[in-house]
Amino acid sequence: MNLSDSKKKLALAGVICGLVAACLAFLGNPANMAFCIACFIRDTAGALGMHQAEVVQYARPEIIGLVLGAFIISVGTKEYRSTGGSSPMIRFVLGMIIVIGSLVFLGCPLRMIIRMSAGDLNAWVALIGFILGVATGVFALKKGFSLGRAHAVNKSGGTMLPAMMVGILILALVSSVLKASEAGPGSMHAPLIASLIGGLVFGAVAQKSRMCFAGSIRDVILMKNFDLFSVIAGLFVVMLVFNLATNRFVLGFDTPGIIAHSDHLWNILGMYTVGFAATLAGGCPLRQLILAGQGSSDSAVTVMGMFVGAALCHNLGLAASGTAMNAETQEIVAGAVPPHGKVACIVCIIVCFVIAFTNKRDEAK
Repeated sequence: MNLSDSKKKLALAGVICGLVAACLAFLGNPANMAFCIACFIRDTAGALGMHQAEVVQYARPEIIGLVLGAFIISVGTKEYRSTGGSSPMIRFVLGMIIVIGSLVFLGCPLRMIIRMSAGDLNAWVALIGFILGVATGVFALKKGFSLGRAHAVNKSGGTMLPAMMVGILILALVSSVLKASEAGPGSMHAPLIASLIGGLVFGAVAQKSRMCFAGSIRDVILMKNFDLFSVIAGLFVVMLVFNLATNRFVLGFDTPGIIAHSDHLWNILGMYTVGFAATLAGGCPLRQLILAGQGSSDSAVTVMGMFVGAALCHNLGLAASGTAMNAETQEIVAGAVPPHGKVACIVCIIVCFVIAFTNKRDEAK
């Protein structure tokens, strides 16, 4: 079973993932979000008590399903490989940077595409930054950047993150110890079973299609190869049709209720940070979860970095706020990136440059 050996199959994979995202949006996930890796990791971190922002706390079954879907399909098709040892601490830092950049923009690359399909012009602006970030990462690759080769490790090592996800799922099902928002984005979600099934399907399809948002642009820049781009195009088309059919398509910048802001410079720089860090780490946030599910301890460490980065964003006041409607005056209050978030974003970009040009192939052995 291979979904990556032709553009038609890759496009079909994108269509399937788009249908999953559309169903979850229809069933209750936040408007203009549907499926966002960074936001859902942030919510899950909140549910675990890693941050205290009450409006973004919910153990998202989609994150659990992504990892388990990739794990199950990779074991079933004999693609599971337990590997690790490729600069784990640098990958942890890159995971933190990816989420900090995402929460400055308010979404991961997957949500950026979903926002684009809903007419959010801020996401189209952010795409410029994402492409430039990936291009910077590609430049570093051409100059010899490498975090070293992963090697085979104990088989149980690759199962740690899937096992942790099972643990979170059990806690969500049989106990009340996890926190859950009563208002705000964390309170908006599809039914647990639907979310879990959606995550499992999305994870399995993403694993078989090698779906990666940073990788698709990297391949276009590096090799003029549009294969992975076919997956993204398929997802975009499905979400565009869904948004048009359900009157969720709103063309504009300051549109309250969609969790976005119109601070263009920081939309660009936020996604520049994500594109740069994801290229250095070897995959976007979605790809990191999938690789972790199929046995990569290095990607599991990156995912742990994303959880810590998400917690820091809300504990230290780094995350942007979305445009909203004042309930009393009915005036639109523009979203913005706080000063601490701007400083953090710039620091993250500097750290990415340091990592990119101080880790060479001949040194990473």
